[in-house]
Amino acid sequence: MRIGIDARELCGRPTGVGRYLSGLLAEWARDDRARRHDFVLYAPEPLAIGLDARRFATRIVSGVAGTWWEQRRLPVVAGDDHLDAFLSPAYTAPLFLRVPVVVAIHDLSFAAHPEWFSIREGLRRRWLSRRSAAKARAIITISEFSRRELIEHFAVPESRIHVIPPGITAPVPAAARAAAKVLYVGSIFNRRRVPDLIRAFAPVARSHADASLDIVGDNRSHPRQDLAQTIERAGLNGRVRWREYVDDDELSALYASSRAFGFLSEYEGLGLTPLEALAAGVPGVLLDTAVAREACGEAALYVAAGDIPATTRALEQLLFDETARARLLAAAPGALARYSWPHAARETLNVIEMSAR
Repeated sequence: MRIGIDARELCGRPTGVGRYLSGLLAEWARDDRARRHDFVLYAPEPLAIGLDARRFATRIVSGVAGTWWEQRRLPVVAGDDHLDAFLSPAYTAPLFLRVPVVVAIHDLSFAAHPEWFSIREGLRRRWLSRRSAAKARAIITISEFSRRELIEHFAVPESRIHVIPPGITAPVPAAARAAAKVLYVGSIFNRRRVPDLIRAFAPVARSHADASLDIVGDNRSHPRQDLAQTIERAGLNGRVRWREYVDDDELSALYASSRAFGFLSEYEGLGLTPLEALAAGVPGVLLDTAVAREACGEAALYVAAGDIPATTRALEQLLFDETARARLLAAAPGALARYSWPHAARETLNVIEMSAR
């Protein structure tokens, strides 16, 4: 079987969806059953990934990797490749492609909370995702929470939704961690309340001279949040380090050297970076939401939205209370057991094969 894949999220600096697709491809590259299939990766530029070019051919589709590229340019090239099925890993799919399509829709933030998006961007996302969900033979999502959202907001029949949690790539644990280092990793959206995390960290920094906060993520907030100004007003210049992107090696080093992870998100399809942190031995402070509890269970501390003092106390507990840390880390294996790349790759391939039939 020939399986086409929209691989544009692997271009440039791969983040959430790119890391998700990388995990699937890496597993399919070493899985005996997947060897029965050929994969064709479509992207606007060459991909810097170490895959067997005979099994994972790359088709360069010229243009800028946006909606026009996906809906007009990609189908023209893919239409001549005699595909049996097509996987779209990032919310939307080419609507005019004449092969069975499987689309991964990780969350519906743009439908559940349109106020978090500009009018134009929100309309584009809702229209294309809804049409893609209607076209697809099957929809993959990453949590029970997102399954309920698809049924509620897009009226997708439950029979076409497949909940397949992704794998978690565990960074190498550190032999010794920094005494009071907090970490945040993820694109910066308003719903993730990064300014609240900075404000909650400020009392920790005042009480502990060695305390630091690392923030990794590009600023995609709307309305725009000025993080540099928030850091300056809190008097945290030099104590809070914000980088828009780091490579995998540096990210692993950050996980390995941190003692607490802060992720105050109101809405996620799952929330992968708190799980990555937990796999590296870094327990998290999370906003108390249904999906956060589905993801991390008893292996995290939960706080209410906007409760800055409670968030400060939770950070201090993770940084300095060894009993609390041990309790959360003891619960980590149970929480992480659901997240396996071999399982995710096998189940995703099952859905693609079933859709092709």
